[in-house]
Amino acid sequence: MEAVAGCTGTQKKTIKPGSGAAVVKGAKVTVHATGFVKETEKKFWSTKDPGQQPFSYNAGVGQVIKGWDMGCLGMQVGETRELIIPAHEGYGASGFPAWGIPPGGTLVFTLECLAIN
Repeated sequence: MEAVAGCTGTQKKTIKPGSGAAVVKGAKVTVHATGFVKETEKKFWSTKDPGQQPFSYNAGVGQVIKGWDMGCLGMQVGETRELIIPAHEGYGASGFPAWGIPPGGTLVFTLECLAIN
């Protein structure tokens, strides 16, 4: 694992390298994403589940939680990356009860970069 630039605790690890252009601030990115709560090992969301679809957002501009937003920068199409996001760069002291994320929960996301526009 290595530290994510712009964060104070989020870590990243490349599981599978990609190729081509890299995600930069402001780029529209489409990913498959799966998220678990580290403490409970429970999945709270996956774009690969039935009825779900890939997720698109503008990178590095605050449309997703900070650990994910900064952690996706530099990814290439086809890359799979794991992020470990502490609560203060995720959903914080309140958590996100509707998704089963407890207060102070550490998140583990696996992101697969599908497209960069």
